[in-house]
Amino acid sequence: MSRLATILILTGVLLLMTQPVVAAEPDRGLMNQFDVARDGTLRERAADWRNGAIVYQVLVDRFAPPADRKAKERIYRAPRALKKWDEVPCAGKFREDAQVWSHEIEFWGGDLAGLRGKLDYLQNLGVEVVYLNPIFESFTNHKYDAWDYHKVDPGFGTREDLGRLAADLHGRGMRLVLDGVFNHMGRQSPMFQDALKNPHSRWRDFFQMAPGNGRGYVGWLDVPNLPELRLENPEVQDYLYRREDSVVQSYLRREGIDGWRLDVAFDLGFRFLADLTQAAHAARPGSVVIGEIWNYPEEWHPAVDAVMNMHGRKILLQMLEGKLEPGLAADMWEAMVQDAGLDHLLKAWLVLDNHDTPRLATMLPADWQQRMGRVLQFTLPGSVCLYYGSELGMTGGQDPEMRAPMRWDLVADDPPLLRFHRDLIALRKREPALRYGEFRKLLSAKTFAFLRRTNVAAETVVVVANPGPRAVKEFIQVRDSKMMDVTPLRDQLSDLQATVFSGCLEVTVPAHTVLVLKPVTGSSPKGYNRYDRIY
Repeated sequence: MSRLATILILTGVLLLMTQPVVAAEPDRGLMNQFDVARDGTLRERAADWRNGAIVYQVLVDRFAPPADRKAKERIYRAPRALKKWDEVPCAGKFREDAQVWSHEIEFWGGDLAGLRGKLDYLQNLGVEVVYLNPIFESFTNHKYDAWDYHKVDPGFGTREDLGRLAADLHGRGMRLVLDGVFNHMGRQSPMFQDALKNPHSRWRDFFQMAPGNGRGYVGWLDVPNLPELRLENPEVQDYLYRREDSVVQSYLRREGIDGWRLDVAFDLGFRFLADLTQAAHAARPGSVVIGEIWNYPEEWHPAVDAVMNMHGRKILLQMLEGKLEPGLAADMWEAMVQDAGLDHLLKAWLVLDNHDTPRLATMLPADWQQRMGRVLQFTLPGSVCLYYGSELGMTGGQDPEMRAPMRWDLVADDPPLLRFHRDLIALRKREPALRYGEFRKLLSAKTFAFLRRTNVAAETVVVVANPGPRAVKEFIQVRDSKMMDVTPLRDQLSDLQATVFSGCLEVTVPAHTVLVLKPVTGSSPKGYNRYDRIY
């Protein structure tokens, strides 16, 4: 039979298999020597919850309306103010009396009890890890100015409430990560006020005092409300992370949280990050330490388990805004994976928007930009970090606009964007290659193309993104030796299909479209299957 006839017959037969097939566990006896060499690593990755997790970020004050507004009014007295849930935060004026901006001391009344009441929503969405912005007793609403690390802010509840939240999440198979702000505290912290006013204070050596700078101390980024801690002091290290009753260890041991996201981790430096991470792992083996590090991610692991991948984010946004050619963007991602290490980046939180940036719908106003950004976020290596409400299309510009209260009124209508996020989360969960598989850039002149794979041929995923305004026809080398000739690939987001010939893929990608292609490896109607002897 001629090759052309073979291609026509196989293509026609395989494309008839439109019903999804639940794949049986492959016969491990079919593994080749390269599969055997990779098998241990892949199994370790699969068993580690930190790899490829679905993380959901919550500002507690803005997530769920308070059940008892009168009680919140008693807590948020002047100069602080309690706002109505349907009010939107706006930039205010600097308060000389309080040394903060007025919008920093406006509150909406959310608390831990309210968050516990919304766990059904998070579970139905598919969230695996809930990450809370700081909850320590503080003056401001953002709480990056801690007064007392060992206390939960009264507006949010108590440490007992936090323990109940952790237990609720664990009962649902979910995890809890807190935001640790260990580079600085708040100016109105009793510890700092005593250090500032009393030359003999036991706390004075806890802070970066600077008698000659006109302020008397060093503030983070020169912000007066954020006096820096002196991490070089062994007593500060004991207080923050070295002792079993330290801040880091006590929340891991007592409340059973699952890890820490470290604010401005780049300012802590490699040495102190490594010590803190080691202490966290000793207190709770398997816990996670994520560093807010806006730098290039190389070499920050293992000082932290992983970074927040702001570098990878920047590359994607530049491409989606038309400022970076997709092929060059793919080159940059490949370089980053090679330099930082895949096992590091699988744990890294890939962020598109958060409390420090405009919301995605504001940064990328076109629907295709948002959808392509999300698809790439869910298919590239890393843990997906979603910012509350962005799955609903919430908008917001610079601080404080991006910190508006959660739009629960939008949830009731089950909008298409919310369904789209649920579908992406489901795709991510059912595809092992997307959670912990290898990453290979695919050579492409006009698209951002890559491949994710495990040892199992049926689990390979090919992603091809065209952010351009016109359809492009690409000839792509499929860098997977197990992709058998004449294998159909089916897009997981549309009805589009393509076929692998001689290890290559010729595909037309519509404008502003991303394809997530999976091989069809089932048997033909008469039983023939080219994958019968392939793992």
